[in-house]
Amino acid sequence: MTSKQRAMLRSMANTMETILYIGKDGIVPGTIKQASDALEAREIIKCAVQQGCPLTAKEALNDMCQQLGAEPVQCIGRRFVMYRPSEENPRIVLE
Repeated sequence: MTSKQRAMLRSMANTMETILYIGKDGIVPGTIKQASDALEAREIIKCAVQQGCPLTAKEALNDMCQQLGAEPVQCIGRRFVMYRPSEENPRIVLE
């Protein structure tokens, strides 16, 4: 992914609501399933790491991207954004 493509995705994520939270149990199979379903439906999702989570946002982002085959877009504070094109219905066109 080029820096221009990443910048486009960052601007899209700027106004998005956080839809996935990682809690004190860290990344569990249910979290991965939920993230995978959300990525298939939306292609880009914003997540957050809660206060008691054993992982930092950067660790959670890297771990989830590796498990889901997604691309990390950005990580700021406790929030992070990842992108994966939809297999059935791709809507976001990267230039």
